[in-house]
Amino acid sequence: MKKGRIFSGMRPTGMLHLGNLAGALNNWVRLQEDYDCIFAAVDWHALTTGYQDTSMVREYTRQVLIDFIAAGIDPERSIVIRQSDVKEHAELHLLLSMITPLGWLERCPTYKEQLQQLSGREITTYGFLGYPVLMATDILIYKSDTVPVGEDQLPHLELAREIARRFNYMYSPVFPEPQAKLSKVAVLPGTDGRKMSKSYGNTIQIADPPEKIREAVKSMVTDPARIHKSDPGHPDVCTVFAYHSAFTPEAAEERRGECEGARIGCVACKRQLADTLISVLAPIHERRRQLEATPGLIESILADGAMRARPIAARTLEEVRSAMKI
Repeated sequence: MKKGRIFSGMRPTGMLHLGNLAGALNNWVRLQEDYDCIFAAVDWHALTTGYQDTSMVREYTRQVLIDFIAAGIDPERSIVIRQSDVKEHAELHLLLSMITPLGWLERCPTYKEQLQQLSGREITTYGFLGYPVLMATDILIYKSDTVPVGEDQLPHLELAREIARRFNYMYSPVFPEPQAKLSKVAVLPGTDGRKMSKSYGNTIQIADPPEKIREAVKSMVTDPARIHKSDPGHPDVCTVFAYHSAFTPEAAEERRGECEGARIGCVACKRQLADTLISVLAPIHERRRQLEATPGLIESILADGAMRARPIAARTLEEVRSAMKI
């Protein structure tokens, strides 16, 4: 007996990186055991910040889906979709936008943060301001009761809950209020110690070959107070240790002891990490090669996913129209 329904998605704005793997994908794979899951490459969301150049959206969408399957998402157990294949998302987004107060969107902390981070882009658009409504739509159209999120996404989920409450109060109780299922892995830093971001160029991509992984790990920022190998380290401020904790948690305390006791230098610690990451990614890379070598497989998975998702979305929209008397 499944515990409930989960929806989660990723924006195809570039190749997926290790933060996506540790923070979301690995968790999604485990959740398939206990929940009815719908996972999406949310390509319309990619347009909210990248509408001026859409040349890579289709290819990035394909690559994101390849990473989903290669990481262990099973399209027979879970529904895997491309957001734009299920047009019902667009209709519900329109209807929910009619009841969402402007102030709810303007106070969203991620909205303010991205306006600052992407100040060089023209993103003061209707679509960018309203993307939390589209995000709420993605969740609510499948009546998802559980959403796996990182702590930084909790404001978005609370907005989805507020929209559901407002709709249910104004019209009829159609939507469940989705609950958060927090990821066990804290936010993984980028190789330079800042927030991991494709725009910063500080990521390690899931698809990166071993030589590129070694190069990226070599460049990682370590404990700035540790000048000599004989100095005791402070792993909690070290980017390398954050990756050890995320990918080999069973050995993290041993790594901590070696660092704090100055029994291992930063170069050797980085070498260990590179070996670990290459080993962890090896089976994913093999499945990626198989998927790339099978033309049409991803499109076939998407066609099946859309066929299974549309009836669920359509039933919800029927209830919404009935409740709104339109």
